[in-house]
Amino acid sequence: MDTNSAYFKVRINTLIPNKPTTFDLHVRINNQNILYLRAGDKLEPTKILTLNNRDTGHHFLIKESDRQAYRSYVQDQMTSDDLNVREKATLLRESSMSLVEEIFENPDVNKALDGSRPVIQQFVQFMESEPQGMGQLISLSGHDFYTYNHSLDVGIYSLGLAAVLGYSKTDLEDMGMAALFHDIGKRHVSLDILCKKGPLSDSEWAQMQKHPQFGLMILNENPLVSEGVKSACFEHHESWAGNGYPQQIPGNEIHPFARIVAITDTYDAMTTQRSYNTPLSPIDALTMMKEKLHGRYDPDMLKAMHSVLFKLKAAS
Repeated sequence: MDTNSAYFKVRINTLIPNKPTTFDLHVRINNQNILYLRAGDKLEPTKILTLNNRDTGHHFLIKESDRQAYRSYVQDQMTSDDLNVREKATLLRESSMSLVEEIFENPDVNKALDGSRPVIQQFVQFMESEPQGMGQLISLSGHDFYTYNHSLDVGIYSLGLAAVLGYSKTDLEDMGMAALFHDIGKRHVSLDILCKKGPLSDSEWAQMQKHPQFGLMILNENPLVSEGVKSACFEHHESWAGNGYPQQIPGNEIHPFARIVAITDTYDAMTTQRSYNTPLSPIDALTMMKEKLHGRYDPDMLKAMHSVLFKLKAAS
C-alpha cells in the first residue's frame, strides 16, 4: 500500500462540476487511501456539494506524482471563461488552503518558504487579471479561526491593503510572503499555550511574546528571505506609539510590512469566530481599532484599510 506521504491533500470543492479530472482522486478511509475517481471521470454538482459538506480538508488526496496535473487543472480554470470571478476566487482560496496547511506542517522551513512563493504569485496574478478579484477573496475570508485560515487570510488582507497603498508587483509578492509567515515563530511556542481557551498566565504570556524572536531566528536560516519578510515577522507586535514588543520602537522605525501586518493580523482576529469570543463585523472591528486602539497603528494605513473594506462591501 502507498504511504500517506506519497499523497497531498486537496479540498473536494476545488473540483469543477461536470469537468473531467486529469488525475486520480483518492479518499482516506480507515488509514488507507482508496481510489475514488479515475482521471478522465467527473462529478455531478450535487455530488460535489454533498461531499463538500462532509469534507474536513483531510479526506481527499492526490498522488504526489499527479501534483503538476492538479496545478495545471486549477490554473486552466483560473484562466477560463467558464467560471465567474466569485467562482475563481473560491477555487484559488480553497486550492491554496491545502497548500498552506502543507507548508506549515513541513518540518523543513526552507522548503516551506520556497513552496509558498508560487501560492502568493497566484494571488497577485489573480488581483491583476480580475479587478474585482481582491474584493471576492476578502469576502470569502473571516470565518472560523484556525492557524492556516488565519495565516492565509492575513495574507489576503495584507495584499489588499498593500495594493491600495500602491505597492509594485514585486513588493506585493514579498508582502504576501511576509504576511503568510508572520507567526512562523509560534512553531517554538508550546501547543498548550497556543490552544489555551482562557487567559494566559504571566509566564505563559512571556513565552508567547517570544514568538517574534523565534520567527526571526527561523527566517535568518534562509538566505533568500528578504529584510521586509523578516521585519514583518519580528516587528508586527510593535506599536505606533512605541510601547509594543519586543523592541518598543516608535512608529517611524517600524518596517512598512510590519505596520501592514499589525493592522491585518488584528483585524482578522477581531472578525473571526473563536471558541472564546464573538466576532465583530468588519466596520465595528475597524471602528474599534481607530477609536480604542488608534495608538497602535500607522494612522494613514489604518485609513487606507477603509478602501479594502469597500472592496469587501462591493463584493458582498
